[in-house]
Amino acid sequence: MTGPDFTPPNRRGRLGAARDRVVGAVMDPTVAGSFGRGGFRRHARGFVPGDLDVDLTGRVALVTGGHSGIGRAAAAALACRGAEVRLLGRNPARVEAAVEALRQETGNPNVRAEHLDVSDLDAIRDLAGRLDTPRIDILVHNAGVLPDVRQESPQGHETTLATHVLGPFLLTRLMLPRLQAAPDGRVIWVSSGGMYSRRLSLADPEWRTRPYDGVAAYAETKRMQVVLSRLWAGRLRGTTVTSNAMHPGWVDTGAVKTSLPRFHRVMGPFLREAAEGADTIVWLATANRLKGVAGHFWFDREARREYWLPGTRETPEEAEALWSFCERLTESA
Repeated sequence: MTGPDFTPPNRRGRLGAARDRVVGAVMDPTVAGSFGRGGFRRHARGFVPGDLDVDLTGRVALVTGGHSGIGRAAAAALACRGAEVRLLGRNPARVEAAVEALRQETGNPNVRAEHLDVSDLDAIRDLAGRLDTPRIDILVHNAGVLPDVRQESPQGHETTLATHVLGPFLLTRLMLPRLQAAPDGRVIWVSSGGMYSRRLSLADPEWRTRPYDGVAAYAETKRMQVVLSRLWAGRLRGTTVTSNAMHPGWVDTGAVKTSLPRFHRVMGPFLREAAEGADTIVWLATANRLKGVAGHFWFDREARREYWLPGTRETPEEAEALWSFCERLTESA
């Protein structure tokens, strides 16, 4: 099966695998040795051949922010495998253009556009009312923002929180009947390695009293996504729906270039291609051996630890408080 996703080289023999494990033990704890292009290609030597050789014909995938960057690469890979792919984005012209391009690139006519600003809770409710598919097999929470100054959603919530946390929480809840109508519904949260630097905290999550820091707001909400994915996995245990989070590493996208220009200038030669960053999304969405697997944080097709720095682990009570916080703010939408 062909497509725009990265195809890893053949797995090496026993000696090569042992060497990769030794190198990984040294390099993986370091961001520079793991998150960039070299880390992906080293990890890819251990990928299981055939995991992505899956026919997705008949399955429906929703991808937020699917018109560019990592989301577009994931949408293309799913479309190449025959899935009906809905691109959800807030800019109708850009989404429609991406749909037409993907139809041409993949040969799949079942790529469609859905206008949605995921930070707008009313718009999510409207989408749930008009979406014409009774079943959803794959829901990818990929849309992301990193504003320089504090902004607010139509409901008055800080935009980063609304885009990464409140919107995806509500979208998951409203799409749940359709996900449960699928024999193997999968919810995938695209987080960030930046979340390692922050602890879950509900002290001023809207940045109403703190001096606004866009990078910190981004990292905090990405930590929230990982916690929420795990909480959803627990609540969905015993159903046909699973929830997992992942992070794509350092990826060369237009959003990174615009939002983090200095980082992009310095790290440009080491950044991953969009398809490399999207690889684990596609794997989580398609690999047959992942049916029923839930509640993990994945990076390059391996379950990874959620905490590296001391003092960043939340308590079970704090995690549940995040759930209650999301319920309260989305129920009033």
